[in-house]
This record gives sequence, C-alpha cells and structure tokens, in this order.
Amino acid sequence: MSPTAFRPSRRSVLAGAAAVATAFATPSILRAAPLARMALYGPPAAPSIVLAHAIAAGMLAELAPEVTLSTWRTPDELRAGLTSGTIDLSVMPVQVAANLYNRGMGVGLVNSMTDGLLHVVAKDGSVTDLAGLQGKRLAVPFVNDTPDFVLRALLEARGLSDAVQQVPVGSPIEAAQMLLAGQIDAALLSEPASTVAIMRGIPSGRHLARVIDLQEEWGRQTGGAPVLPQAGLAATQAFLDRGRELLPQLQEVLERATAAVLADPGRAASDATAALEMPAPVLALSIPHSRLVARPASQARPAIESMLSLMAKGDPAIIGGQLPDDGFYLL
Repeated sequence: MSPTAFRPSRRSVLAGAAAVATAFATPSILRAAPLARMALYGPPAAPSIVLAHAIAAGMLAELAPEVTLSTWRTPDELRAGLTSGTIDLSVMPVQVAANLYNRGMGVGLVNSMTDGLLHVVAKDGSVTDLAGLQGKRLAVPFVNDTPDFVLRALLEARGLSDAVQQVPVGSPIEAAQMLLAGQIDAALLSEPASTVAIMRGIPSGRHLARVIDLQEEWGRQTGGAPVLPQAGLAATQAFLDRGRELLPQLQEVLERATAAVLADPGRAASDATAALEMPAPVLALSIPHSRLVARPASQARPAIESMLSLMAKGDPAIIGGQLPDDGFYLL
C-alpha cells in the first residue's frame, strides 16, 4: 500500500500565507524558507495529528513553502520507504529508529512525541490487570514490532509469557474488528484504534473499555514513571545533510503544535481527518488517551533507555544489539 498524502485545505493555505506574512514582517526571521519542500510521514496514530495540525495551522511555513504529510500503514512500509529514500523525516517507533541507527542506517531521533498510547481493550470489567489475561485470546497487531515487544516484556516480567493465548493480526483495526465480532477476548491496541473499537461497540451493545493501561503497568514493573516513549520524529542522514540546522526550529514548532492539539482536540482532529483517513470525532476522543508530548530526544533519553533495555532483555537484536550512543539523539 502506498502512503496516503495529505495536502492542506484552502483554510490551511490561507493560514500558511498568514504565517509567511508574519515571518517576513518580523526582522528576526526575515529570510526565505530554507527548504523548497518538506515531506513529513507518520503512522495513522495520534502523533501524526500533531503534524497535520502544524501543517494546517501554517506553523511550518517558515521552514518550507510546501509541506506535506503522508501516512504509512505498517512498519514494513516504513522500512521500505526508509530503504528506498522515499521517507527521510517521519514519526516512527523509537525501537525501530534505534535498531536502524545501530545497524548503520543513518537514522537519528529528534524527539519523543508520546509517553505511550497502548491499551488492552476488552469487555468492560472482564479484565483488570495482566494476570486477568491468563487463558484468554489476546489479539496482537504487528508481531515482532514495538507493541508486541512491549507486551512481551511486561508478560515475561510477570511470569505470564505462556499463560496468554496471543493471536497475531495484521493491524490494530483488524484486531478491533475481531474484538467486536467476538472472535477474541481482548486486543492490544494503540490510539486511535482503541477509541475506534470502543465507539463501534456502542451501537451493538458491546461495552468495551481500556481495561489495562500498559503505560501504568510499565511504571509499576520498572518502579518509575508510567512513561513509554513509544514513538518520535526521526530523521535520516539524507534529511540531515540538507536540513540539520532546521531541527531546533522544527522542534519548537512541534512543541507549540502539541500544546494547541491538547488545548483544542476538536480543531486538531478536523485538521487531521484527511491525513489519517479517520472521522474527526474518533480522533478528537483519542487525543486525551494518547499522552502526546514533544520532548527533545536528549531529554527523553533516560526513559528511552529504560524502555529499550527492558524490551531487549531477552533479545538484544530487537534494538540492533545495544543501546544507541550519543549520536542517535539529534536534539
């Protein structure tokens, strides 16, 4: 499946024009846009809402006169884009970025864009913790990728690795559909797929809920904060060769955009519905459960290293053999 490209609406174009006008009216940034075009990529998940809103609000106009957002649907599609050079600036799982960096693929991390957006969704009241999943069928999307690795680490730490019947599925939406059809007992879902499942269950009388917050579980097992720096913006060497000096500016824009998304989820959802191909009401409801942040990579490093260490405890190859060194953290 080729990525879905998002181009701003007329309102977005007008907003961008206003931003450019403001930029040229301000002596401190009186300059031509450094890049002719900026192509952003991301998954159909909550951090991409921030990118879509930043584009629609004209926040990135000072960095490039043309900014687009395209979505990749699977980690394999992301890797193919990185390998071919089609993708050079994208939100991606931090574990994937670390693995690619350690394998010499020239990928570095700009920031963390979420403190975690993974939940186990099931019939309300049916499960309250990981132990309650014993003997149940749990749908797990993207086996051998970040959500699966997080779940494995948590189950292993609780001695539950063989007690849960994990059912591999192709995507979070497929897992949600299986849950709604009663084919499984629970599903490991990220946002906004958790919200999709819960909302779709209402008309049929299936009362689903986020019964386990994996971020909270992670905090309990590590003795730290309930923080899973699951995904962030990463850049390839190809982008760094032409735009490394723009990263501090880009980070500042994403900090403002994140604050705006959290302050007005409805508007942000409307801005992102075309890019993520999901209804605005679903996206708006998912935002409060997505723990959105825009934290420079170096500030997020302790939490990142904690997460990667536990994920790779049984198989260091998951992160490319070792924790990434200083060069991985671009800001």
